[in-house]
Amino acid sequence: MPKDYNINKVEEIKQRLKDARAIVLVDYKGINVEEDSLLRSKFRQADVDYFVAKNTLIKLALKELDITNLDSHLSGPTAVAVSVKDEVAPARVVKKFVETELEKERKEMLFFKAGLISGDLFGSAQLLQLADLPPREELISKVLASFNSPISGFVGTLQGIIRKFVYCVDEIAKSKTN
Repeated sequence: MPKDYNINKVEEIKQRLKDARAIVLVDYKGINVEEDSLLRSKFRQADVDYFVAKNTLIKLALKELDITNLDSHLSGPTAVAVSVKDEVAPARVVKKFVETELEKERKEMLFFKAGLISGDLFGSAQLLQLADLPPREELISKVLASFNSPISGFVGTLQGIIRKFVYCVDEIAKSKTN
């Protein structure tokens, strides 16, 4: 018979995972309390929910949400990073934290186990590649700039033609007055 505490904890985890666009499992062993607090603050700044729970409770919560492809990755110390807004934010925060905050000899202490992003399972290497993507707003601005580029070029060409025509008319006017 499960304890009420565990039932409540599974329900809490389920609520945290329910609307997730990205669920990233992180092996966090080897980082100290100060580093963990710093990592948590970076997750908060990126609107990412970050928590540590027992693997069995995480599995039960995922099972209730019909998510079973992360079960094989739930072993050993596991932290969960969940984002409901930005699919790339959890991976980006972890990678940047490892690169900037951990000493060189400890960079392998914190690593990705796996991630579920928009329903697709990502491995550790794929999450590292995903973390290198620019933020969503920057990608959107690049796409919009590429849409705007041909129009800007066309307008510039038309202005050049009009400018040459005006110079030509001006030169003709000057030659007629002389």
